[in-house]
Amino acid sequence: MIMRRGEALLLPASPWFIGLTLLLALGANVLPFGRVPAMPDLLALVLVFWAVHQPRRVGIVVAFVFGVVMDVHQGALLGQHALAYTLMSFGAVAMHRRLLWFELPAQMLQVLPLFVLAQVTMLGVGLAAGGMFPGWSMWLAPVFQALLWPVATLLLLAPQRRAPDPDQNRPL
Repeated sequence: MIMRRGEALLLPASPWFIGLTLLLALGANVLPFGRVPAMPDLLALVLVFWAVHQPRRVGIVVAFVFGVVMDVHQGALLGQHALAYTLMSFGAVAMHRRLLWFELPAQMLQVLPLFVLAQVTMLGVGLAAGGMFPGWSMWLAPVFQALLWPVATLLLLAPQRRAPDPDQNRPL
């Protein structure tokens, strides 16, 4: 892949770090904040991030498993989050090569439809099962998730940006 001028060469992502970030995002999602419709889904954000940056390690199966865990935790219709996370992960894997060519503001605009798709899927499944409409503020959650994309990029790529042993012969 041709790198842009000034772009750092990244080290490979550690599977332990990927797993830790997914578990921390799951832990942040299960904190008892109550049912706030505008609350961003941090697990969805981290799943999309790793599906874009490491599609062979974090893909549809991982998204499905974490979706079932979220369904069980929230007492939601079994498969509601799993379906939404799976569709979102499929979209992220499908566009991962194209997305990485853009700068962060353009990436934010391109991941926003993935987060909206997940929200529409969860809303549709919930309403089809006889649930109530959570209110119009629920449409703020995908916007907040897209706005958190640069923060996730900065934090989750930080361990890969460090040089292993820089010296005069190996400046990378």
